[in-house]
Amino acid sequence: MSKRSVEMKNMKGDGEESSSSDSSEGVGESKIILKQRITLVNACALIVGTIIGSGIFISPVGVFREVNSVGLSLIVWTIGGFFSTIGALCYAELGTTIVKSGGDYAYIREFYGPLPAFLRLWIALLIIRPTSQAAIALTFSSYLVQPFFPNCTELMPESSIRLFAALSLIILSLVNCMSVRWATRVQDVFTAAKLLALAIIIIIGVVKIGQATHTHTHTSFKGTTSDIGRIVIAFYNSLYAYGGWNYLNFVTEEMKDPYKNLPRAIMISLPLVSFIYVTANIAYFTVLSPTEFGISNAVAVLFGDKVLGVMSWIIPVFVSLSCFGSVNGSIFTSSRLFFVGAREGQLPNILAMIHTKHFTPVPAIMFNCILSLLYLVSGDIWSLITYFSFFNWLCVGMAILGLLHWRYKYPDMERPVKMHISLPITFFIAAAFLVVMAVYAAPKECLIGACIVLTGIPVYLIGVRYQHKQPKWLDNGMDSVTIFCQTFLGVVFQEENF
Repeated sequence: MSKRSVEMKNMKGDGEESSSSDSSEGVGESKIILKQRITLVNACALIVGTIIGSGIFISPVGVFREVNSVGLSLIVWTIGGFFSTIGALCYAELGTTIVKSGGDYAYIREFYGPLPAFLRLWIALLIIRPTSQAAIALTFSSYLVQPFFPNCTELMPESSIRLFAALSLIILSLVNCMSVRWATRVQDVFTAAKLLALAIIIIIGVVKIGQATHTHTHTSFKGTTSDIGRIVIAFYNSLYAYGGWNYLNFVTEEMKDPYKNLPRAIMISLPLVSFIYVTANIAYFTVLSPTEFGISNAVAVLFGDKVLGVMSWIIPVFVSLSCFGSVNGSIFTSSRLFFVGAREGQLPNILAMIHTKHFTPVPAIMFNCILSLLYLVSGDIWSLITYFSFFNWLCVGMAILGLLHWRYKYPDMERPVKMHISLPITFFIAAAFLVVMAVYAAPKECLIGACIVLTGIPVYLIGVRYQHKQPKWLDNGMDSVTIFCQTFLGVVFQEENF
């Protein structure tokens, strides 16, 4: 995992990128670096498209089951959106103060050093990113197949579901390898599709309210639970649906004018998502009774069955398209996380290289794809995801704590975006509370997760900290593999260091 530069003959291109039909993006840009291709519109589509996956179509059930109340459900969704917006604004300050891709990995490395950063990278690489992508891809495939098996979901062929999920991961990874613009256009199109689906749901709800049709908001707080633990779990369920609010920070270096567009994209996207989530839930309750709501595993599909008749098939199709867009956004950001980790010397050199013509981190994208495919053929990936919900919030909290520490340590540092101090303090306290409650509610799962995190320490010591003591034959072997991969993939180190 050393950061020694591995030379490769004649791979710099000397302007050859302009000769390829695909390389028109690089005309006049001789440096082989990750180009700043992401516009404000692309950034908004990345945030909205990554956040809105299957969550809003499924998670409302999880929230309602815990609180047993229409009114409190809507409050939980509103608070979840407000909380996520505060976190995103704090990350806007982080992203414009430390202008590096990699998100909280980059920030933890700056604040706490290489070991904590490696543990964050280790778990993201080993568990969090590939399992989440595999899970979303499976959800995409399930809803894609569902219209062909009406009223018999349990009979859907698992082999077909996994095959379609694998194809989605492979196709989207290839798109991300070929062009950043292609990847962002895919994101734009599928974000528009999912917004259209939610607009249909919301409009139907507005029409029902306008027709004075009986809605279940008249007895909003009937049966409300007083169990704080269940309310916290409901809040967790809503935050799962808002997951992805910090993903834009993983691609900061590729944004056009990040000092302006990063905070602008956040201020546009998070309020939009929050509004859509709350109004979509209101729409659900205009049609579905609390009983129906509580027993459904896919509330949007049941909603479509009741109001769309023969056209009800469009809802599962739109849910599938929504998940497809989320997978694309996750692949785009995950590959940048692995790229930055390798660039910092904490992953193999080959992952820190980019294609000489397409200017994309091809090895990191392919590596991410392979890991996700492996989880598709493994057992229960959902339990693995639950083990690390606390760790995600722990890392976010550490990043915010580092922001607060730097505010105190470097008060005169230039900060293009600077939030009122109350925002990071509030968000840090809330994140710490979520970590504590996760440990309290599921101590066994958190203990298993913590043990898996600690397995990264010997890996760090052997592969990073004391890599210079590795046998010469091992170094030579890794160099040979790296050179072969460079030649085969047509990649080199970028020409600028960050």
